[in-house]
Amino acid sequence: MTQATQEQDLRYPIGKFNANDATPRSEHIKTIAELSAKLAAAVAGLSDEQLDTQYRPEGWTLRQTVHHIADSHINSLCRFKLALTEDEAPTIRPYYEDRWAELGDSKMPVDVSLGIVDGVHRRWVSLLESMTDEDYQREFVHPETGKWTLEKVLALYAWHSRHHTAHITSLRDRNEW
Repeated sequence: MTQATQEQDLRYPIGKFNANDATPRSEHIKTIAELSAKLAAAVAGLSDEQLDTQYRPEGWTLRQTVHHIADSHINSLCRFKLALTEDEAPTIRPYYEDRWAELGDSKMPVDVSLGIVDGVHRRWVSLLESMTDEDYQREFVHPETGKWTLEKVLALYAWHSRHHTAHITSLRDRNEW
């Protein structure tokens, strides 16, 4: 396996997001519901030195990854609410996640973001379970990638949850932590 192939595997440990994924909505909601516990288990018992290890060359540390999940999923919940409450598909504001990962709060203990993920996901699952089929067809516009239905966004964030958890667990496996 070439260096580039190995890096590709490390970058996408579960593969890239498939926008045509036919996984049932209920499974995506289950993934969102389970992330808090799975993420907490993934980092359980890790030392500060381990949490400050990059999951791949030129990648984030495990600590930054946990904080990124909290940042990203806060944004996603807000985007769902905007799409559900605006009369027209709102244009959402993207953010520089790489820059957010360098801010001072991304050096805090991971327990802070684990608590955020737990609270955000409890709210998000309650919202997801209350939505109708019509609600899932509501859209927002991402200025860089176009229109997204909430159905597709749910699939993306279920993938995102598994993707970043796998960054942590695959590094633990590789390093036998």
